[in-house]
Amino acid sequence: MELIEAEYPKPGHVLLHLSDLHLVGGPGTLYGSVDSATRLQEICDQIIASRIKPEAIIFTGDLADKGELEAYKRLRDMIEPVCDSLGAKAIWAMGNHDNRANFRTAFADASESSKPQDPVDRSYFVNGLRIITLDTTVPGYHYGELSESQLEWLAEELATPAPDGTILALHHPPVPCVQDLAVLVELRGQAALAAVVRNTDVRTILGGHLHYSTTAGFAGIPVSVASATCYTQDLGVRAGGQRGRDGAQSYNMIHVYEHTIVHSVVPMSGGVTVGEPVDAAEVQRRLAEAGIRIPHESRVGAHTSPGTHTSSIPLVSPGGFTSPKAP
Repeated sequence: MELIEAEYPKPGHVLLHLSDLHLVGGPGTLYGSVDSATRLQEICDQIIASRIKPEAIIFTGDLADKGELEAYKRLRDMIEPVCDSLGAKAIWAMGNHDNRANFRTAFADASESSKPQDPVDRSYFVNGLRIITLDTTVPGYHYGELSESQLEWLAEELATPAPDGTILALHHPPVPCVQDLAVLVELRGQAALAAVVRNTDVRTILGGHLHYSTTAGFAGIPVSVASATCYTQDLGVRAGGQRGRDGAQSYNMIHVYEHTIVHSVVPMSGGVTVGEPVDAAEVQRRLAEAGIRIPHESRVGAHTSPGTHTSSIPLVSPGGFTSPKAP
């Protein structure tokens, strides 16, 4: 039988994107209603059970609800075993509920070359893919903003393209707010950020903050917003209003290909099985029977973005290497 090659190979990179954990430091619940630690643990258990092998798990802010040191220690104790079991690197961005100093105390590797209250801006390389986190928080406020020095640092980082391109991760997403009340806490000064990232090797922008999943475009770049693991916004509420709910929690899978990136929303497990479940072995049997082959070669290294050149750098870089923002 002549094999038919699938239209796309296996992805060059697999990542996970979680946001808005809102862990509390003590034994209480979030707003007296939601056990945010239990919800996060349920999602972590689901991820492990799925046997996915991400290279990194990206958290886009609001890690702790009140920025308590004990909440960050709790988070560390929950996430480190998950990342160890998956062989994944944890990548953190700050949100408006976070406290930079307490975060750095709990996560010692985030404090290198940084003062306790400096923005947590970092550049990571994961097997040729660059992931940059930008701290959009304004201490004492809930809206987001980037300083001129942060934008200058970002421009310097992006001046040299990465082999597989760059993913930018931040808490306040540069997208329109479909809930009117959220305008109070949106990212301000977005035009300045657009001027820096346009025509660079930034392939996608990840955000959180909104507590619902959404997508948009910004400066010619796709934006993907992950919902929350703690509670979500009910977009089915009467128009003009807003309602949080303990339901519809989710995370996102990110599959990076040569010329596209796929973001897939993964709801918390549940629901009655419909149809016949098919395991991985049966999937492979059916593909073989149909004569379909999915190539395994990556092809990611030849990525080209508008305004950038195709990199000839081989797909080798120190996995997990991090470059902190210069003081």
